[in-house]
Amino acid sequence: MTNFTSAVVKLESQQGSTEPAARAGWNSKVEYFLAQVGFSVGLGNVWRFPYLCHQNGGGAFLLLYVLLMLVVGIPLFFLELAAGQAIRQGSIGVWRYISPRLAGIGYSSCVVCFFVALYYNVILAWSLFYLGNSFQYPLPWEQCPKQGNLTVKECEKSSPTSYFWYRKALDVTDSIDETGSFNTYIVCCLLAAWTIVCLGMFKGIKSSVKVMYFSSIFPYVVLFCFLIRGLMLDGALEGISYMFYPKLEIWADIQVWRQAATQVFFALGLGFGSIIAYSSYNPKNNNCHRDAFTVSAINFLTSVLATLVVFAVLGFRAKGKVVECVVRYLSDHLHSGDVDTILIPHFNFSDPGSVSVEDYTVWFKQHGHDVPGNLTECDLEKEMQKGVEGTGLAFIAFTEAMSLLPGSPFWSALFFLMLLNLGLSTMFGTMEGILAPLTDRFKTLAKNKTKLTIFSCIIGFLIGLLFTQRCGNYFVMMFDDYSATLPLIIVVVFETFSVSWLYGADRFLDDIEGMLGWRPHVIYKYLWKYICLLAMLGLLAATTIRMFITRPTYMAWNQDKASEEYLKYPGWALAVMALLIIFAMMPVPVALIHAVLQDRTKLTSRDTEIGRYSIVNTDDKCETPMTDMSDLDQRIWKNLFHLNFKHIQRIIPSF
Repeated sequence: MTNFTSAVVKLESQQGSTEPAARAGWNSKVEYFLAQVGFSVGLGNVWRFPYLCHQNGGGAFLLLYVLLMLVVGIPLFFLELAAGQAIRQGSIGVWRYISPRLAGIGYSSCVVCFFVALYYNVILAWSLFYLGNSFQYPLPWEQCPKQGNLTVKECEKSSPTSYFWYRKALDVTDSIDETGSFNTYIVCCLLAAWTIVCLGMFKGIKSSVKVMYFSSIFPYVVLFCFLIRGLMLDGALEGISYMFYPKLEIWADIQVWRQAATQVFFALGLGFGSIIAYSSYNPKNNNCHRDAFTVSAINFLTSVLATLVVFAVLGFRAKGKVVECVVRYLSDHLHSGDVDTILIPHFNFSDPGSVSVEDYTVWFKQHGHDVPGNLTECDLEKEMQKGVEGTGLAFIAFTEAMSLLPGSPFWSALFFLMLLNLGLSTMFGTMEGILAPLTDRFKTLAKNKTKLTIFSCIIGFLIGLLFTQRCGNYFVMMFDDYSATLPLIIVVVFETFSVSWLYGADRFLDDIEGMLGWRPHVIYKYLWKYICLLAMLGLLAATTIRMFITRPTYMAWNQDKASEEYLKYPGWALAVMALLIIFAMMPVPVALIHAVLQDRTKLTSRDTEIGRYSIVNTDDKCETPMTDMSDLDQRIWKNLFHLNFKHIQRIIPSF
């Protein structure tokens, strides 16, 4: 090896030694897929999507959802995947790389992730509480408790599952103004939930992915088990038919478009920074374009699978309630003997249990209003609409349906174990959206990532105690509705604008071509620059207008009435909502102002240096730091030239 080559190798090795260690990566493509799918497929797929689909036109909503997924969701998902993979940094590093003035976007994502982690882990605590109570027979929510020889009035007026949820699990107050004491059981479950998250995140993706092998796959096993069992239940087909019956007129309702776009937005996990963080651990040549379509398709199919399961089981529950309704009213009214013979139905009402719901519905529409007394239609669809969203679906409606199944403790334990695993996978992604950007940005935190993880979990638990008060459920609703929605939409608007307009869509496509070896279709340029950006601005406007026009409300439990009711948030709660939104978005203008001031400071110092050195007489042989560096550079290049010239002299004679 020549002296010149030895010098170059030595120089390169010295430079390489000063660079940071190589970024951690996935051991296999399977691990990456489990992480991305586990994060994007969460509790919303099970208890939010089915409700929206049923309330907004069934099959028509599905078509609208797929349209928005293709036009807006997948392009934005692809954008975040490509940005993370190309720059190989968390959300803060990615947007700081594009422009230091945009670093606030990444910090806002971290703040929103922290807000979501606070209340999301409380839902895991609830799941742990129900899981622990599932290992007994009969289940504690199957029957109303008794005080002496009398049934508890609150339970008698409502239902065993509603009573157990609101009184036993939450011991909820009548409004958000009444704080109440801490719920000891939920506090212990919250501590257990944060401990599980901490242990799973202890060594970053290397430890969390091991948990994901179970937490990402197990929910699908449970969903298929519930689907097979659900399809065998009486009323399952009625539930599914009501679910997918298309109502195309809903396409004219702007609120349906808003709800579909919001669901696409949250289903894929856009704006959290977790997609960027997970993608940053990929090799440069990974086909992130294919990943965007694959993960989105799995997410959508999971939502459809969960919808089939939910409405098969809810159809069974609703059919049972409607049959009870038919039996009760036929027994009370038609056996009294006061009914005109013309109004008597053709079916055998002497055995009300054998009467089909369809026959009763047809007869009721013809003669029901002429029968004396308060006769009820006993409508199946109205029954299915009761308590089928969010916690009402998981902890009341679905729980009640499972209590009717043979071997109910087994199905209950299976269901809440599924909820726990769905939530854990999402929590790992949410925490990665906080930890990865901070450790990428600050070297001190990177050296102490384990301590940062433990510290974050401790802080999360301490602040999360707010949600374990008797009024904690109302704060969960507040955070779920207002701490993330508006800030995340604004974050994605900034992301889309910064990539497509500031950095340049063509330039970004060039970077992707350099990674993949082929250039994505030019349609992405126009989708990012116009369609996605305008869609997100429209969603932002619709969400903001709705917040200002309609005073925010929450669903409270009235103990005296033993029923749910909507109450308006008090003034102080509205102030808290505003502070949550402002605090989440504050990093964007703060980082912009900081970068502008920093640029001006550098410019001022540079002008001062130019002024200082401009008065120096260059004819003099005085030495300055600048001339020292110049002389040093000249000596280095002169030596390198001599080394290279001698090398050429040795090579030429050989020819």
